[in-house]
Amino acid sequence: MKKALLEVLACPLCLPEEHRLKENIRMQRKDDMIEGYLNCPKCGSAYPIRDGIAFLEPLHSGEGKLDSKYETIPVLSSYLWSHYGDLMQDPEACPAYTEWAGLVRGGPGICIDIGSAVGRFSFEMSKKCDFVIGIDKSASFIRAARELMILRRKPVSLIQEGLLTREVTLDLPEEWDGANVEFILGDAQALPFRSGAFSVAASLNLIDKVPFPMKHLKEMNRVAKATGAQLLFSDPFSWSKDVAKEEDWLGGKTTGTYAGKGIENIIDLLRGRKRQLLPEWKIEKHGHVWWKIRTHCNHFELIRSCFVKASR
Repeated sequence: MKKALLEVLACPLCLPEEHRLKENIRMQRKDDMIEGYLNCPKCGSAYPIRDGIAFLEPLHSGEGKLDSKYETIPVLSSYLWSHYGDLMQDPEACPAYTEWAGLVRGGPGICIDIGSAVGRFSFEMSKKCDFVIGIDKSASFIRAARELMILRRKPVSLIQEGLLTREVTLDLPEEWDGANVEFILGDAQALPFRSGAFSVAASLNLIDKVPFPMKHLKEMNRVAKATGAQLLFSDPFSWSKDVAKEEDWLGGKTTGTYAGKGIENIIDLLRGRKRQLLPEWKIEKHGHVWWKIRTHCNHFELIRSCFVKASR
């Protein structure tokens, strides 16, 4: 983890109190902390740094959750294709991440990419912001993103059919500056950052994958600057009772506080509905982006992700 992050980190277990973390580093290469701990002087939590990855999820042990589908090789391969298929010269690839990045204006400050997965949007934003932090709960995804950040290339094994695979090498474009990007492991519902730290906050295809969607929205709102900030939100709203209780969904139901469509409720919340997300946001644009996931060469999932771009 780059030492520059220390300026914006806060203990996620102590939230809403914000306590700066102190580094206890055992191995370091230039400004990159490779092995050690980040300690909270208030609650005593010690967040491990392993192979350059800071594990900043509350109560995290420093290991990936092996029972999660997001830690498996096939899912990692699928997401690498989804993010970088165009760089692999695959004619089936879709331009979703360049479309999302095109919605954000460049400018000074730090960008947070919440639910960054394997990092495409973070790298896209490295051309527009002073610094970009990608955060995700999948250790597999974060390892892959950091490998690309450091080595700028990665071999990828794409499933063709059954046990058949196609080997490709992913190379990052020169204009993506890995020096101003970092990836850490953390929870979108307890972001390990101080309030108002970010000029750009993005959440892409995430809110229907967290147990408490409103908590995620409030955290994204908290870490964004009160003025001079941009927000990009996008999601297909594939609500599932396996992920969150129905009463916690922010749409997709006929009764309750958030009856109706998710994107309409998100827009209302950003505009200050029920004073949940303050200061309120000005809606600049909303629409949808087509996003594609590849399982194997004969099986793709096409997803309409509804976005809203806002500023304040």
